[in-house]
Amino acid sequence: MEKPVEGEAVSESREGCETTVIRSPVHSTFHTMTAVVLWLGTIHLNLVVLGLAFLFSSSSTMILLLIGLMVLLAVGPVDEESRLGKAIVRYICEHGLGYFPVTVHIEDIKAFHSNQAYVLAVEPHSVFPISCLPLLNITGTMPWSKTKALASNAVFYTPFLRQLGTWQGLIPVTKNNFVKHLEAGYSCIVIPGGVREIMYMNPAHEVAFLKSRQGFVRVAIETGRPLVPVFSFGQTNVYRWWKPEGKLYVRIARAIRFAPLLFWGAFGSPIPYRRPMHVVVGRPIEVKQNLTPSVEEVAEVHARFITDLEQLFHRHKAAAGHADADLKIV
Repeated sequence: MEKPVEGEAVSESREGCETTVIRSPVHSTFHTMTAVVLWLGTIHLNLVVLGLAFLFSSSSTMILLLIGLMVLLAVGPVDEESRLGKAIVRYICEHGLGYFPVTVHIEDIKAFHSNQAYVLAVEPHSVFPISCLPLLNITGTMPWSKTKALASNAVFYTPFLRQLGTWQGLIPVTKNNFVKHLEAGYSCIVIPGGVREIMYMNPAHEVAFLKSRQGFVRVAIETGRPLVPVFSFGQTNVYRWWKPEGKLYVRIARAIRFAPLLFWGAFGSPIPYRRPMHVVVGRPIEVKQNLTPSVEEVAEVHARFITDLEQLFHRHKAAAGHADADLKIV
């Protein structure tokens, strides 16, 4: 079996199918760590600003300036085509993915067409859906020309994270956005389990919160766009976490539409552990466009997606270094 070349695509045979393997190049420690801090330390910048506000609590002028800055960053306009923003994102893509490193496996690259839009349904969500980054067209490694990633509305009200997400190509997760961008020719990355999936995370096995999530399937049918199962191995392991147990926690999480938890990485910091990740892209599931699909039609394609995702998981888990891993669909 030929070993993947860093930053280049090679093909290898795996259980009856030819898989294209792309390994993220590994750069210097300085560039890699800088990219990871810019990428995954964004949320914690808000804590730094709050710390500064506390430090300068004796100065009402400084507090007002910091609060004003946070409000501006939370609600002010963001230029998604900003040259500086795009440069930052390209830097993150070039240097950050090699930190783990991330390897992408595309089962049948010839089945994809650059002028076609796809619904890329990615599992699991984990603490952060890091595996979405290599799927964006800005990385230049995927067989689709333009992409958008659907993200929680909370992202677009969080200073710093909002700016970075917009430059990366994130959009609020609404059906209108989903349909509009698919029809405009964008492949859309969606995590069906969403933040609710965090409630079911378990270090003993992988979890996909899918049984009650059919909206992404309905959109794929309504727009006639192929549905692509994607699974990320190792993403669950780059952070450790603690979350409460019990019915009260579930009720609170459902009420606020978010599953609160404590998480940490290397040395208790927000920097993730350096553990390999493998993002496996399955074959597209072709669907016949129907603007008003029946419940039965949606259920049939949904069942096909779950089956294909499970088979994708078991087909690649050994090669991804997780031969003993188990996947539970909830």
